[in-house]
Amino acid sequence: MLTFSQVTKQFRHDQTIIQAVKDVSFQVNTGEVFGIVGESGSGKSTILKLINLMSKPDEGLILIKKKDVTKFSGTEIRQTKQQMGMIFQQFNLLHNVTVLDNVLLPMKLTKQVNVELARDWLDFVGLSDKLTAYPSQLSGGQQQRVAIARALIKDPELVLLDEATSALDEQATQDVIDILKKCQRTKQTTMVVVSHELDVIKSLCTRAIVLEKGRIVTETAVKSLPETAHQSQVTYPEKIREVLTR
Repeated sequence: MLTFSQVTKQFRHDQTIIQAVKDVSFQVNTGEVFGIVGESGSGKSTILKLINLMSKPDEGLILIKKKDVTKFSGTEIRQTKQQMGMIFQQFNLLHNVTVLDNVLLPMKLTKQVNVELARDWLDFVGLSDKLTAYPSQLSGGQQQRVAIARALIKDPELVLLDEATSALDEQATQDVIDILKKCQRTKQTTMVVVSHELDVIKSLCTRAIVLEKGRIVTETAVKSLPETAHQSQVTYPEKIREVLTR
């Protein structure tokens, strides 16, 4: 589904060149839930922007479904982005329209509105009784479930999650995890999960990469049951690997 091969991305700030990601290579298989973990400034957001075609690499190759996205035309970029779903930390709902209309928004943009499908997705995320409610009337966890329904309504081939549970309490986080697991189980949706929350990565992902200063320091298989990290004098990447593989 997705391949990064020796990808490097730089940014210029004043007279300084900042190496956001350096020589990054990984592959995400179709139907897989893949994690990207790292501290703030490690390059997670840059990789997400590269996947979402919001940015182009300075070096290296990015393939989506075996196609080189660095050579895409504007039309191909738009078409590919329409096949992606995005779930953000801050929900990004329109507060002046109902829950149902928020979920329908991606369809309205392409003039292919299907109200029954929107109702089905709201039922899928457990909000069939909130169709006419407004975001301000919902809890944070409920708002994120609306955002999930909105991201999934067009049956995307790839879903990107950017710290999707960071603003939620423990119970709301678990609700979101359960919904995403159900989606992957029933729809075989390919997901890339960016998070600093190790329990979220461990609950959702089968594999993960750990970033430090723009480089991959490890790639590891992830065991499914979350546990508390052992507190010892280790580096952050070592701690991540310890937690994810135990």
